[in-house]
Amino acid sequence: MAKPLNAWAPRMLSVLRIMAALLFMAHGTQKLLGFPASDFSPAMFSLPWIAGVLELFGGAALVVGFMTRPVAFVLSGLMAAAYFMAHAPQSFFPTLNGGDAAILFCFVFLYLVFAGPGPWSMDAARGRA
Repeated sequence: MAKPLNAWAPRMLSVLRIMAALLFMAHGTQKLLGFPASDFSPAMFSLPWIAGVLELFGGAALVVGFMTRPVAFVLSGLMAAAYFMAHAPQSFFPTLNGGDAAILFCFVFLYLVFAGPGPWSMDAARGRA
């Protein structure tokens, strides 16, 4: 059973990258474009606004697999900083402080730094995966 599943592992890496990036982009669109609707609209050039720019444009780069490793490295750091600056001070427990998504994004992006984008990416098409 493992052999047929192993053949799909590289493609599923691409699926993981694409889906994580699409979910991540939603945080950026919410901050910058007001979609989905939210009461939170950060001031331009504030820390949350800069995070929104990175979420939107970094997420878009990851969706298509463009410069995956360096972009994933930056976004992993962004999520680590977001966790320790915004979530950890509220509570030690991630489920109580709302930081479980930040932790998960941080480690998925860190995994992409080492695993690469997978075969369905611009990086692979350009021979830079």
